[in-house]
Amino acid sequence: MKVTSEAIENRQALLTIEMEPAEVEESLDKAYYRLVKKANIPGFRKGKAPREVLERYMGREGLLEDALNELLPEAYTKAVKEQEIEAFAQPQVEIAQTDPVIFKATVPLSPEIELGDYHDVQLAPEIVEITEGDVSAVIDQLRHRQATWEPVERSVEFTDLVVLDVESTIEDSPFINQKAVQYQVVRDQLSPAPGFAEQLSGMGKDEEKEFTLQFPADYPRDELAGKEASFRVKITEIKQEKLPELDEEFAKGVNPDCKTLDSLREQVSADLKVSAEEKSRMDFEERVIEAVAELAKLEFPPVLVEMQIDRLIDEQARRLQMSGRGLEEYLGIINKTEEELRGELRPLATRRVSHSLVLGKVADEEKIEVGDSEIDAEIENMTKDANDRKEELRTLLSSPQSKESVKQLLITQKTIQRLVEIAQGSNKEVKTIQKEGKNE
Repeated sequence: MKVTSEAIENRQALLTIEMEPAEVEESLDKAYYRLVKKANIPGFRKGKAPREVLERYMGREGLLEDALNELLPEAYTKAVKEQEIEAFAQPQVEIAQTDPVIFKATVPLSPEIELGDYHDVQLAPEIVEITEGDVSAVIDQLRHRQATWEPVERSVEFTDLVVLDVESTIEDSPFINQKAVQYQVVRDQLSPAPGFAEQLSGMGKDEEKEFTLQFPADYPRDELAGKEASFRVKITEIKQEKLPELDEEFAKGVNPDCKTLDSLREQVSADLKVSAEEKSRMDFEERVIEAVAELAKLEFPPVLVEMQIDRLIDEQARRLQMSGRGLEEYLGIINKTEEELRGELRPLATRRVSHSLVLGKVADEEKIEVGDSEIDAEIENMTKDANDRKEELRTLLSSPQSKESVKQLLITQKTIQRLVEIAQGSNKEVKTIQKEGKNE
């Protein structure tokens, strides 16, 4: 075979491989012996039909396809070895022509990462402040959660909960047809149609009403956008929200350990602070990583982004499965193809790949290591809440592959922590001490 190689953009090599006629013929012979054993050809016992008969029966293209399925991987392996190329992932192979057989392989190469001077990155986390207004907002939410709904003899007002019968059509097709459905009348609500809540406002118990509503052209559900819906509704019950009093009973109802309203406010304030500090920490880490990544020069093969997109879609599919939906159903709801979804995820995937490569390079530069005891401790931490499945989960996480994943997770965490320390100025202090020591 003849092989040529050229470097192309994004850390890839393009191999052009031309097979010798004798090599192709040998592969055709092997394909013949494989296929003739399976073929049922009239007039011949299985495995006894001559090659020319088999070719007429299934077509030379079929025989060649089987031959190339075996030939190309072998030829590719020899080609990368001959060209001294270290492939980073599986190649993308394209058959350019079949007479003679020429195929092209786009080979992903290992990424190139050149870090900037990340030791000069200086950032400060946002100061977390919890105000009385924040606490009061949560207390208000808790009151609404513990509220009761009481029937009233008056017309419908916004925030009321109504029970109604509804019949509707869109372009003579059934839309929503339900009896005794509960609906909270919230101003500017988009569901079931913009303006629906406003039509209910002012209606009385047992009152019936007919009206039409126009879905806007930019309505989130494409199958409804721009269409007109006709509704007939009947209000059968009107309820208003009754909020609990702000007293000790309310505090105990939220948390039995809180004996007074003041103690509940203190608990809410503490919880808000913990949550805000965690969010601030994560946001700060992301800012630091982004700053370090912006200083770096990266070049990597596109296959890494595609692999990351695959992982993102798998994560989304698992979340959908937990809610009883499949990916295809979800794509139908949002009116997108999988390719369109992949396109939307590409910027996020690219950013994740860039950050991952930069963190890996920083870990090498900073000589960050993780010991076996740290891995075991993390596995123990990951299984502590597993209850009955604790031993099963520990066994699963103790496999060599799982341990390696845990190790990489811990290395990444340590690397991020190191960058956070540098960004907050600890690195400058170290440099200053080293400099003063030399001056002495």
